[in-house]
Amino acid sequence: MAHQDSLAQIIREIVAPQATDVDRSGAFPAKAVEALSDAGLLALTVPVEHGGAGGGMRDAADVVRQLSTACGSTAMVVMMHYSAVAALVATGRADVLGEIAAGRHLTTLAFSEAGSRSHFWAPVGTATADGTDVRLDARKSWVTSASHVDSYVWSSRPLDEPGPMSLWLVRADTPGLTVGPEFDGLGLRGNDSRPVTADGVRVPRTALLGGDGTGLDLALSAVLPWFLLLNASASVGLMRAVTDEATAHLGRTRLQHLDRSLAQQPEARATLARMRIETDRTGALVDATLTALEQGSASAQLLVLEVKAAADGAAAEVADLAMTVCGGAAFRRELGIERRFRDSRAARVMAPTTPALLDFVGRALCGLPLLDGPA
Repeated sequence: MAHQDSLAQIIREIVAPQATDVDRSGAFPAKAVEALSDAGLLALTVPVEHGGAGGGMRDAADVVRQLSTACGSTAMVVMMHYSAVAALVATGRADVLGEIAAGRHLTTLAFSEAGSRSHFWAPVGTATADGTDVRLDARKSWVTSASHVDSYVWSSRPLDEPGPMSLWLVRADTPGLTVGPEFDGLGLRGNDSRPVTADGVRVPRTALLGGDGTGLDLALSAVLPWFLLLNASASVGLMRAVTDEATAHLGRTRLQHLDRSLAQQPEARATLARMRIETDRTGALVDATLTALEQGSASAQLLVLEVKAAADGAAAEVADLAMTVCGGAAFRRELGIERRFRDSRAARVMAPTTPALLDFVGRALCGLPLLDGPA
């Protein structure tokens, strides 16, 4: 597709060269995000009628996977943007979609809260009527790109109607929003994931995305498939990168006393084989899930629930193997493996976490609802 040349150039000239510094300093990859926006890649999934490229989930998954081979933080920023765009597309927000298409808008999800932690489906933040406006109060715990976005897709308890959740479009410059301290984490260190607090934030009623009280349905049907597939795609990109780096290291590193490369050791080759098999198997699952969604297959829902859990575990396993097979050299930052090892730990604790997804899969197999209803 047309975007591939631009993406490859941005990765080659900006994303890959700055990846180490982004990780070491925890700096937001602003230059890369700006280049992606200028190239129309942040508008890739915006419908054509709103000025975007009209791409689908497979296109977005390919972008995230390629970015992740170079920089996990950049991939995370774009992944969360595409996931939020899915909510905006589903609710026909032409105003914001036009801004994204014009290269003037970065968005993200603001779901996880301090009060309910990774249980994104149970917000404790409130929405209350305030004259002709709505007042939002919440303590969001993890918001990717928190201090760099133009808007948040924001969850709360419903305003008036029954239901577990409502969703809102909240502009980042709205008075009453406070972004917490800089992120200083183990991995994905440049994704600017911070707490965001809403203290008496006033938004117009037109900020409501969908119907009041229907936010969970919107999150599960329109947002969650994008988030899970793109997260899994990022894991595949990481796995490919760490496997390639380990292969290259074994090929260029020699045991002088044996006059052999590390690649000539059968144990090392067996480990590389395990890494490549797991990478290819996970990539095949992502592809199968995308195909099932595109074809409207009966298996699509189950595969969507499986794919992130499978990819999260596989990425951690492959990164572990890379650290082992490359030995002490893998602990040096210049090899790039320890960065991917740290990045690989993040996906399992992103809501929905791996334990939550395993429960969802088990519930689906048993014919049970994914979430328990009110007691």
